[in-house]
Formats: sequence, C-alpha cells, structure tokens
Amino acid sequence: MSLLADARKIAERDPAARSVVGVILLYPGFHALVYHKVSHFLYKCGLKGLARWNSQVARFWTGIEIHPGAVIGNGLFIDHGMGIVIGETAVIGNDCTIYHNVTLGGRGNDKAHKRHPTLEDNVLVGAGAKILGNVTIGENSNIGSNAVILYDVPKNATVVGVPGKVVRIDGQKPPKSHAVELDHAALPDPLEQEVCMLSKRIMKLEKLLSDSSIEEQKDDRCCTDKEAEE
Repeated sequence: MSLLADARKIAERDPAARSVVGVILLYPGFHALVYHKVSHFLYKCGLKGLARWNSQVARFWTGIEIHPGAVIGNGLFIDHGMGIVIGETAVIGNDCTIYHNVTLGGRGNDKAHKRHPTLEDNVLVGAGAKILGNVTIGENSNIGSNAVILYDVPKNATVVGVPGKVVRIDGQKPPKSHAVELDHAALPDPLEQEVCMLSKRIMKLEKLLSDSSIEEQKDDRCCTDKEAEE
C-alpha cells in the first residue's frame, strides 16, 4: 500500500481530518510514517547509521521515535503521536491505531532474539499504554489507556489496568474493529469491578448474620440499663 493510501485511511478514520491533503501536510503521524519508510529501507540495505540518523530527524520534527528496524504494516493511524516509542524488533500489523505516549518497548538485551511486541491487525492502543517484551497482541484487540502489558493478549480482547488484565473477550470478530471506531474510552475498570463484587458479598454476609441473630439484637436494644448491668 502506498503512502497516499495511508493518508486516505487516516482521513477516513480521524473525524478531525478535513482532507487527505491536510493529512499529508499537517499530520505528524503521517510524517513519521514517511520518515520510517526511508529509515527502514536504509536499515535493510545495511546503512544502519544513516537509517538511525534519519529516524532521529523524524523524532525531532514529529515527537515520534520509530526504530528503523521496526516493521510496520499498511494503514497505521498514529493520532497526535507525541511521545510514542517503537522499538527495533516491534512488528505492527495492518490498520492499527496508536495514540500518544505509547511505548512498544523491549525486555532484556539479547540482540539475537526478538525483544519487542507484535501487534496483529486492527489493534487499538490507547494513550499512555506500555507494551513491553516479545508479546503478541491478538487482532481486533483494544488496549486501554495507561495499561501495562507484559503477556500475550488473545484476539478480540479488551485489556485495562496495571498490570494489564483481560476484562472482555468478544469471542468473535466485531463488525467494525476498535482501531477503526476509535472506541478506547468506554472500558470497564477491573478495580471497580472487584470492589463491587466485594461490596455485594459483604451485603450478603451481613444479611445472613442479621437474619440469624435478629431476635437477640432486638432484646439488646429493648433492655434497660439496669437489666443490661445484670
């Protein structure tokens, strides 16, 4: 897919975009993709120093740091983009969406093995999320804002929290992917869910205790001070 096709996809998916020309001229996420295509070509040709220099120029102008070795599929939408870091062995599938301050980072220093994440097709990564290590995010998954992902995520899953927890698995491909619909805000809070479950359990236990000792409680409330002393 050409850069023009990438620009068209960004214009289709971003409600703030006014035209494809506007995306080409004004969107740092698109500019970062242009720089990366050059950097990745140089990297594959063995000109790694020059490729790295080009990626640093891109970082200066866009605020987005993509290592020349990263493999990026078609239709990536980088929204805002400031603070994004994508590591050397990261792989990003087709039609993914990544928001600002996202890190696709590495774990360990073994250069002989893959150290960075793989995003399959149609993955949405919310603002501030950190995906670390050689993990795979299944297609059509939704990574909530500020989540920290250290393990593989299944397909069609929604993940939130620190560390990331799978809070929903649709079990089937949704009609429209999270990455296209940009629905990264209405996510369940696992901490809130656990507190709610504990609250319900406490209420049930209190009701059981109340039912078993209600007569005794009534007697305690009705007795006089003198009777209580006796």
